[in-house]
Amino acid sequence: MIWAECLNTLRHELSDNVFTMWIRPLHAEERDNALVLLAPNHYWTRYIQEHHLDQIRHLVNKASAGRISEVHIQVDSRPGEIISQAAEPASAAPTAEAMNGVGRERKVAVEADSSKNPPAQKKRQLNPQFTFALFVEGRSNQMAAETCRRVLTQLGESQHNPLFLYGPTGLGKTHLMHAVGNALLQAKPNARVIYMTSENFVQDFVSALQRGKIDEFKQNCRSLDLLLVDDIHLLTGKASLVEFFHTFNALLDESKQIILTSDRYPKELTELDPRLVSRFSWGLSVGVEPPDLETRIEILLKKAESNGIELPRNCALFIAQQVVANVRELEGALNKVVAISRFKGTTIDLEVVRESLKDVLAIRARTMSIDNIQRVVSEFFRIPLKELIGPKRTRIYARPRQIAMGLARELTNDSFPDIGEAFGGRDHSTVMHACDKVRELCQSDPAFNEDYQNLLRLLQS
Repeated sequence: MIWAECLNTLRHELSDNVFTMWIRPLHAEERDNALVLLAPNHYWTRYIQEHHLDQIRHLVNKASAGRISEVHIQVDSRPGEIISQAAEPASAAPTAEAMNGVGRERKVAVEADSSKNPPAQKKRQLNPQFTFALFVEGRSNQMAAETCRRVLTQLGESQHNPLFLYGPTGLGKTHLMHAVGNALLQAKPNARVIYMTSENFVQDFVSALQRGKIDEFKQNCRSLDLLLVDDIHLLTGKASLVEFFHTFNALLDESKQIILTSDRYPKELTELDPRLVSRFSWGLSVGVEPPDLETRIEILLKKAESNGIELPRNCALFIAQQVVANVRELEGALNKVVAISRFKGTTIDLEVVRESLKDVLAIRARTMSIDNIQRVVSEFFRIPLKELIGPKRTRIYARPRQIAMGLARELTNDSFPDIGEAFGGRDHSTVMHACDKVRELCQSDPAFNEDYQNLLRLLQS
């Protein structure tokens, strides 16, 4: 087959990581003297179009001796058995019990074979509403979402085992974790999957000790295909930490997949046993950032659509501009808007939105001011505020000043001249240059970008 021949060539021309992650999952079909490549989502198609489509066209034309001159790529959910099922909403969990778990977020999947699940183990369930199909992707979470999909096709392989998702609360880490579990159980109903918080683990461990069921507890935890543990940074208790350490090692030794979430990067978990923290770094750690404006808009529209709510796009834009911290606050703002519109018996419009979010607007007006941005930046870089807005051009002051100007432009509605005036009466062209420089450095300098994102989180939290 032509595509098989192209794959063989691409396998040697591209790096192993690029071929495995982006090329191998593609599915190909011949249609009217054209080859159509099928990808899981729009982000995937954009990546292929920008980086590999010309190369693929050349290989296809050569392999078909000129018979196929056109190669197109489109979104389709079929590249890989598990990925295809991951793209479908999990409308039903594998067992009847799971059907009763809709809407409960912190539950554990009950295995289909109850004979393998002794009564001593608490039964919790995955949330079937947390699927890849209902997860809104943007630049802040695309890497995490694609990695979770890739885990499904390479379950337990060392390059992403454990998979460690980290970032502030309310950004979708738990949703992605549940999505992996739901997709695996749809593809393999007999798979043994457990989701728990670190608090659940401690409670179950203590309960097993008290009831003399510790051997059953160990057997249940160490005979899984997929272990999902949320908020691992909250794991406490010396005995619990030791047991989790041994469970963790036992699953890795058997190449069983582990996915963990935390609010911080593994090496920042200084309160945990260093041996455990070092093992968290063995696989792949992926950060999840606060969603950008476009992603926040799409989250609101998708949430409204799924609940049968008519939300005008201009209203979604207004909400997204005011609520920037995390997805949970977005959903809370939308719920408040819906409640006010229903109470007044009117459709949702900008007037209703403004009335519903008047408290949020008041707080944002206080926190998203240039004065506050200057204060936070000066404290972050430990430089005097007077030097941040002063005339000195030495790098130790100039770079933080540029960052502060970039943040002011991104987070406030102030114009370039207004921002320049707040920074010692500088010209608007100086502010424009600073904003351009900040965008450039965010793309080219990882350390600079990390500082900028940290400041964004501080100001938006």
